[in-house]
Amino acid sequence: MQDFKTEKRSFIQHIQREKNFSENTKISYECALSTFGEFLKKRGVGEDFLHQLSRPLLRDFLVFLKRKGLKESTIAHRVFVLKSFFKYLLKKGRIKTDLGSYLLSPKRRKPLPSFLTVSQMEDLLGLPSRDQLAGFRDLAILELFYSTGMRLSELSELKLSSIDFDGELIRVMGKGKKERIIPVGAEALGALKNYLERRKQCFPRDPNSDKDQSQVDAEAVFLNHSWRKLSARSIRRIVKKFAQMVSEEKRTSPHTFRHTFATHLLDEGANLLTVKELLGHESLSTTQIYTHVTTERLKKIYKKAHPRA
Repeated sequence: MQDFKTEKRSFIQHIQREKNFSENTKISYECALSTFGEFLKKRGVGEDFLHQLSRPLLRDFLVFLKRKGLKESTIAHRVFVLKSFFKYLLKKGRIKTDLGSYLLSPKRRKPLPSFLTVSQMEDLLGLPSRDQLAGFRDLAILELFYSTGMRLSELSELKLSSIDFDGELIRVMGKGKKERIIPVGAEALGALKNYLERRKQCFPRDPNSDKDQSQVDAEAVFLNHSWRKLSARSIRRIVKKFAQMVSEEKRTSPHTFRHTFATHLLDEGANLLTVKELLGHESLSTTQIYTHVTTERLKKIYKKAHPRA
C-alpha cells in the first residue's frame, strides 16, 4: 500500500498548494482517502494499486461505504474526493482512464437549514450575564454572529486590527483565504466595545510590555480566562449553550446563526445577490437554499391562516 500512500500524499500537497484549501478541507480529504485505503487493504490490493483498480472494484467500494452506515452526504463527499483524486492522477499520467466515471454519487437530499426566529434571537441575546467579563464576551460573540453571518472560522480568527468601528465594517478571511469586508450593526459594535472596555479594565498587566507578549494574545478579539485566543471549539460550546436555552432544536451551532442571519435578511426583502456577497458564497445556488426556507414558512403561514387552504 506504499504506492497508494505516496500518491495520496502527493495529491494532498497539490490541493494545499494549488487550491489554497483550508486546514479543515484538507483533513476531510485525507479522511475520505483513508477510507478508500482501508477498503483497498481489506480487498488485498497491494503495491502498484493503480493497475488493480477496475469498475467492479470501485462499485464494491460504494457498497463498502453503505455497509459502514455512513450518511448519504458523507458517502457523496467520499465519492467526490475520490473522483478529484482520479482526475489528478489522470492529469499526471499515472492512469489512462478517468476511473471516477465508474463511481456514481448518491443523490444528496439537502435538508433545509435550521434557524432561530426573531423573538428567539431577542430572548437569546438577553441571556448572557453582565456581571462578569465572560458574559460581555459571550454577548459580543452572539451579536457578531447574528449581525454579520460570518463563519465560525472567521470569527475565531478575528483580530482587533480587522475591526473598523468608525466605518462599521469588519474584515474577515473566508474560505480559500479570500478576504471580504462585512458591514456590522450598531448593536453588535456596542456589545463589542463594551467587552473590549471591560477586558481592558480586567487585564492583569500591560499587554504591550515585553514581559507579557509571550503570555497574552493581545491582538485576538476574543480571549479565554488565561488571556489566550478563544478556540473555535470553545466558541461553538458557548453558542450551543445559549441557543439550546431558546430552541428545542438539538443541532444548534454557530452555523445556525449564519442561517438565521440569511433567513431574516430575505424575510425582510433583502436581495439574494446581496445576501450571497455578505455570506461570502462562491455560487448563487448555495445561497438559494434560503429562499426555500422562506417559501416553506410562507406556505405554513398560509395553510394555518387561510380558511380554504
